[in-house]
Amino acid sequence: MATKVYIIYYSTYGHVEKLAREIEKGAASVEGVEAKLWQVPETLPEEVLQKLGAPPKSDVPIITPHELPEADGFLFGFPTRFGSMAAQFKAFFDATGGLWRSQSLSGKPAGFFYSTASQGGGQETTPLTSITQLVHHGMIYVPIGYTFGAGMFELEKLKGGSPYGAGTYAGDGSRQPSELELAQAFHQGKYFAGIAKKLKGSQ
Repeated sequence: MATKVYIIYYSTYGHVEKLAREIEKGAASVEGVEAKLWQVPETLPEEVLQKLGAPPKSDVPIITPHELPEADGFLFGFPTRFGSMAAQFKAFFDATGGLWRSQSLSGKPAGFFYSTASQGGGQETTPLTSITQLVHHGMIYVPIGYTFGAGMFELEKLKGGSPYGAGTYAGDGSRQPSELELAQAFHQGKYFAGIAKKLKGSQ
């Protein structure tokens, strides 16, 4: 039976979604792994999104908490808001109380990817403050560490991400994920999927 990896994200302007699609490719490149993209529900009214200049949402399906136990592992992606996860994703986690009571997600691996506007905007604090969500569910946090190799030490080119997971810088919204950032996202998907597969195989 295939190892199911769910890549679940929230994206306002599309930056996190671009990372998510590369992560999906990386996870799907591992034999025996089935990767699937999901997005969490939007909480802002359409008129507010229009004022923000947010583009229309893609056709990626919306996930509900009751679908989470079907997966063997998760990669959660979101933009930062003042150094922590966006409210839309926090609202999704807040709706998983029933799964917490039953500990339905306990023992499942999970990781994070993210987008910030600036270099000091939360590339490390965003995933760091998000770990509490996994802890209360008894999930296993899987960072990428320095497995991306030389790309982790790139200093000449602007690159998001950290040992916590893949990331990108959006700036004022006009900057798009670079080839190096997308390569790190692909690596995270592949690396995580390999670990999820091993964990499932050991059960």
